[in-house]
Amino acid sequence: MSETRRRTPATPAALADPPRNHGVAFTQEERDALGLTGRLPSGVLTLDQQAQRAYQQMNAQGGDLAKNVYLEQLHDRNETLYFKVLSDHLAELLPIVYDPTVGEAIEKYSNEYRRPRGIFLSIDRPEDMERAFATLELGPEDVDLIVCSDAEQILGIGDWGVGGIQIAVGKLAVYTAAAGVDPRRVVPVSLDVGTDRKSLLDDPLYLGNRHPRVRGADYDAFMEKYLETASSLFPHALLHFEDFGPSNARRILEQYGRRYRIFNDDMQGTGAITLAAALSGVKVSGARMRDQRLVVFGAGTAGVGIADQLRDAMVRDGADRGQATAQVWLIDKQGLLTRGMADLRDFQQSYARDPAEVADWARDGGAISLLETVRRVKPTILLGTSTVHGAFTREVVQAMSEGTERPIVFPLSNPTSRIEAMPADVVAWSKGRALVATGIPVAPVEYGGVTYRIGQANNALLYPGLGLGTIVSGASQVTAGMLLAAAQAVADQVDTSGPGASLLPPIENLRESSAITATAVVKAALDEGVATCKPADVADAVREAMWQPAYTAGAT
Repeated sequence: MSETRRRTPATPAALADPPRNHGVAFTQEERDALGLTGRLPSGVLTLDQQAQRAYQQMNAQGGDLAKNVYLEQLHDRNETLYFKVLSDHLAELLPIVYDPTVGEAIEKYSNEYRRPRGIFLSIDRPEDMERAFATLELGPEDVDLIVCSDAEQILGIGDWGVGGIQIAVGKLAVYTAAAGVDPRRVVPVSLDVGTDRKSLLDDPLYLGNRHPRVRGADYDAFMEKYLETASSLFPHALLHFEDFGPSNARRILEQYGRRYRIFNDDMQGTGAITLAAALSGVKVSGARMRDQRLVVFGAGTAGVGIADQLRDAMVRDGADRGQATAQVWLIDKQGLLTRGMADLRDFQQSYARDPAEVADWARDGGAISLLETVRRVKPTILLGTSTVHGAFTREVVQAMSEGTERPIVFPLSNPTSRIEAMPADVVAWSKGRALVATGIPVAPVEYGGVTYRIGQANNALLYPGLGLGTIVSGASQVTAGMLLAAAQAVADQVDTSGPGASLLPPIENLRESSAITATAVVKAALDEGVATCKPADVADAVREAMWQPAYTAGAT
């Protein structure tokens, strides 16, 4: 048999390229023009009809992971159809394409590998970095957003090495579905520095670098090279960092945040959406932001990142920085953090209390407990990022209620097995006075004849709009003012006047919500002098920038 006769028939380019592929929505005229004659069934469906069928097919899958796989395969075939389905059912599908189901997909990445998506940069071959980006064949004006991860601290599941590329892919999908960031102008990146997970290193099918995580000077040089390369090749792109370990995330942001257009969602996004909930709570309580007293239980990267943004909001409301800092108390595994503790992290130092201030406070095994801190401080806001299930006990919540009329209580840890307290308990223990938001979706709580709707501090309510606003404004950096504007925009979208009202808006209207948030972010960038684009009508510019999942007639 000749070589020619053995060759596999070619797939026409219009069907092989996911952004161009319309599938059976190609009209007869398009089929003729694109060389698709005879390559598709005769019937021509609309995008809406395709989306209806794809949604039905997805629902026929055996579970959430199978649905995730189905949607990823759809993404790999027909990008427009994928985003049409995702946008039409965004509230339902967010947990499928992102947290929590994406965590399971990441764990099984190497064993269920199908096809690559994104750019894989290896610390073992840093010299390949520019060549790797060049394979995208994208110019300096062609990229708006790059999401990268070194996968050290993926969601709540820890270090998963090269599988972390899926967190970048999922994050970008949310940016597009929720805020209309053009999927043709985004890049997911894996920064593969190795893994400390033994099960991966021992797995013969593991696809990442098969050595422990590289740290220290070599890691820092790799990150600096990434920032220099990405920003020089794509000077207008927002560089989003996701799921880095606490020892690196804050340091990278602080070191490079003024030099490059960087955003870290775990620190800044989590802080801003929690601030949005706090702003709503403060509005209900009738107090001023500058007068809040904050106790953070779980003083890691996320907890301190939230503290930073609430402190900045106090300053903007009239408190001086020293006063605002003094109104924050951090508690970690060693109890209330005080100066001189041997194991304090650098980012915790500014909030550590003077030991003389707490000399007469009760101690449990040498540590000052959460309950003792609440009793002494009488905080107005208590938030948990500890992953210690049940840490907000009846006694803690009752002590909060004794110290302030409308205690703001945010048990933010997830999943449910790690939450500091269930909202139903917090509401009951506070006799209906607590203002509650959580990090997990929670059904409404009935108490005393009132239905309490519990807002979820889901970063997806904020970062898509923040990213879109940064892109539209061409902001040279993501400033504290832009983060505050995003938080305020989210808070302003909820009516807190009724009994039991949620402190955060629902996820169902996310695309419209993101447009409102983006508009506020652009205005803040203009006010702060970091915008490089100055649209005449900000709201119109935002809406015009939002990509829609629709086929372009006559695609070639």
